[in-house]
Amino acid sequence: MAYEFQITRRVEFSETDMEGIMHFSNFFRFMETAESAFFRSLGYSVVLSRNGLAMGLPRVHAECDYEAPLRFEDEVLVRLLVEKKGTRSLTYQFRFYRLNDTGRQQVARGRLTAVCATRQEDGSMKAVALPKILAEKIQEAPAQLLAEGSRSKTAPAPRGTHHSNPA
Repeated sequence: MAYEFQITRRVEFSETDMEGIMHFSNFFRFMETAESAFFRSLGYSVVLSRNGLAMGLPRVHAECDYEAPLRFEDEVLVRLLVEKKGTRSLTYQFRFYRLNDTGRQQVARGRLTAVCATRQEDGSMKAVALPKILAEKIQEAPAQLLAEGSRSKTAPAPRGTHHSNPA
């Protein structure tokens, strides 16, 4: 069962302002990129209808705290951790690291909560249980891992990109 996923990408010119600093809104795009890649690594699409499931994962909460700017052409590691897996929702922690020759520097932390929902006949959304086939593949990250990023802003460069429970 998976609880972590990492993806690396470079800040593109179109994602920056006139000073070459990545616009704050792009951190949310990077979160969605990491979430989509996480789902693909599990054999699913974040668009559940592509898997024959008549439901979606609308966002009900999103936040990001910024510690240092990212600039044009910076290489960025986005680390997704499953903070909480509820019966109807998933909450992720995201950590953003600028990669350099000496390791990585944490530049931001984000959080995103999505609720599994179906559309009702009147157009409203109703929360429903996560599909069993998906819920069985996802678990919450260990508490120690979730607390880690708040203690240290610099850490060694990453080794892998996908971590699962060895049990």
